[in-house]
Amino acid sequence: MPMPTPRPIPADTVSLADYERHFHAMMDPAIRAYIAGAAADGITQHENRAALERLRLLPRVMADLSQASARTTLFGEPLEYPVLIGPTAFHKLVDPDGEVATVQAAGLTRTWMTVSVQASVTLEEVSRHASAPLWFQLYMQPRRDDTLSLVRRAEDAGYRAIVVTADAVVSGIRNIEQRAGFRLPPGISAVNLAGFAPNEPVIARAGSPVFQGMLRGAPTWGDIAWLCGQTALPVVIKGMLNAADVRPALDAGVSGIVVSNHGGRTLDTVPATIDVLPAIAQAVSGRVPVLLDGGIRRGTDIVKAMALGASAVLLGQPVLHALAVGGMPGVAHMLTILQTELEVAMALLGQPRLEGLGPSVLHRSP
Repeated sequence: MPMPTPRPIPADTVSLADYERHFHAMMDPAIRAYIAGAAADGITQHENRAALERLRLLPRVMADLSQASARTTLFGEPLEYPVLIGPTAFHKLVDPDGEVATVQAAGLTRTWMTVSVQASVTLEEVSRHASAPLWFQLYMQPRRDDTLSLVRRAEDAGYRAIVVTADAVVSGIRNIEQRAGFRLPPGISAVNLAGFAPNEPVIARAGSPVFQGMLRGAPTWGDIAWLCGQTALPVVIKGMLNAADVRPALDAGVSGIVVSNHGGRTLDTVPATIDVLPAIAQAVSGRVPVLLDGGIRRGTDIVKAMALGASAVLLGQPVLHALAVGGMPGVAHMLTILQTELEVAMALLGQPRLEGLGPSVLHRSP
């Protein structure tokens, strides 16, 4: 597959939607299907955006904005903006520098980055180019020794948290990707997993293989409790939609929760993340930070997430859109657009501080 060549950012690129539009126009169809494709019929992916768009904001006027700031803290560390780069795999699919370009853009914009275990650059190499805090995303491996090896590498490289993805015990049904025939091109792989013994092949006697061995290594809350006992880093669980999972997560020792439906890429027809956020935030009741991903494309989306209980949001696909279109400068530009939109939204709402973004900034129709 040909590698896209980043070019000067088109002059009409003034929003995240513009980056997405240019991404679709320039990208190899198979890679586009992998990055942008949703699970099954794409209902959840569409609903992530639609649910955010349905919410309306209710401004106050004549507020004192002289000391306005979008700064906050997370796990005791100062965070310039409540926006983090979420974990996405294989950045080299869209830029030859891969995650190195992304982390350099993160540093320029003072944005924290979550590095995927399926990155196309080693977690150590990404860390060497980082100037803002890093988190490390982890899929629990079938062998605990392999999981622990990854955690120790992240600790040694200075990562600040471990993010365990919980909502993909198997891959979702990605028909768009299947139709396109996507395969990783030569030279791109999940380099952090190199050297691990391959999993035993699953051979189905008849019918679907899913219940005939594919789930033998599926993690449980017991595995999360074990992991929390193995590291001093905060362990964040990513992929929660059901408030009933809050109690077992807290009992297992997690330090944070990401409300996520994997961008609509695993189980289709689950709710939009913004719609389940209030129930999860209520169940957490301030005991740990709650973050949200899924469909964030505007500064107003960040405001809505904060108003409904999120401490911060994560970006996934927009990072890859911008990286493909403009390389490292594209990612920095995209993040700056979102930061600016957030500050404009806060100013026009009459809310100079993030802590003022509660349910009162949302308009409820009679």
